[in-house]
Amino acid sequence: MQKFFSNRRLVIIVVSLVVCFGLMAGSVAVRNKRATPPIIQQFGNDVVGFAGAVIAYPVNAVQGGFDSISELMNAYQENQLLKKQVSDLAQVKVRDQTLAKENQQLKKELKLNNSLTDYTTVTASVLTRTPSSWQNQLVINKGQAAGISKNMPVMSGAGLIGRVSEVNKTNSKVELLSDSNEASNRFAIQISNKQGKTVNGIITGYQKATGQLIMGQVTSKVKITKGSKVITSGMGGVTPKGLYVGKVARVTKDDYGLAKKIYIKPATNFNNINIVTVAELDS
Repeated sequence: MQKFFSNRRLVIIVVSLVVCFGLMAGSVAVRNKRATPPIIQQFGNDVVGFAGAVIAYPVNAVQGGFDSISELMNAYQENQLLKKQVSDLAQVKVRDQTLAKENQQLKKELKLNNSLTDYTTVTASVLTRTPSSWQNQLVINKGQAAGISKNMPVMSGAGLIGRVSEVNKTNSKVELLSDSNEASNRFAIQISNKQGKTVNGIITGYQKATGQLIMGQVTSKVKITKGSKVITSGMGGVTPKGLYVGKVARVTKDDYGLAKKIYIKPATNFNNINIVTVAELDS
C-alpha cells in the first residue's frame, strides 16, 4: 500500500513537470507568434513599469538637486577665481604702465646725463608742486646733503627747465623757465640762425594756452626763423652757457610794432615733470 502511494506521488510529479514544460513551450510559441504580449502580461508589465517610475522619480529628483548644487558651487568658485584673475590683471596692467612710464623718463634722464660731460649731475624726483604756483616752481627731494646749491641749472627730459632758487638740507625749490613773476630772475638765452648769427635776450613770459616761452623786446635785425635752436647765453653769470632750452615756434611783432616777440617751444613739457637732473659746471 505504501509503495502504491509512493509511485502515485512520482507520477504526479512527472505529470506536473510535463504540464509546466508544455505551458512554457506554449507560452514561448504564442509570444513568438503574437505582436503584443497577452493582456495579463501587459497588465503585469504596466504595473511593474509604473512602480519603477514612482520609485525612480524622487530618486532622480534628489540626484538632480545634488547635481544642480554641485554645478552652482563650481560656478561660484569659478566666478571668484575669475574675479581674482581680473583684479590681478588690472593691478599688473597698472604696475606695468607705471614702470614703463618711469623707465621712459629714466632713459631720457640717462641720455641727458651722458650729454652733460662737463657737468657733475644729481638726479632727483619732484616732491611737490602746488596748483597755485604750478608754472612757477616745484620742490625736489635733494638738497645740501646731496651737494645741491643755489642757482644750479635743473634739466628734465631733453632740456633746461629752470634753476635752484632755494636749498634746504634734504630738498630744494626750483624756479621754472615758465615763471613770469616780475620778482623772479630772468633767464638769459641766445638764438642762432642758419648763418651763424645770434640774438641775445631774456625770457619775458610764458603763454599757458600754447605752452610756449616768450622772448620779448627783441630789437635785433638778425633774421630768426622757425626751428632755430635756443640755448642759455650765460650772461649774468647765474646760468651756465650752452644749455638747450628749445626751438623757435614763431616770430611776431609786439603790440607797438617796434620790436619782435619770439615764441619758443620748450624741449620739455612743463606740465609733466617727475624726474629732474641738477647740473653743476665742473671747475
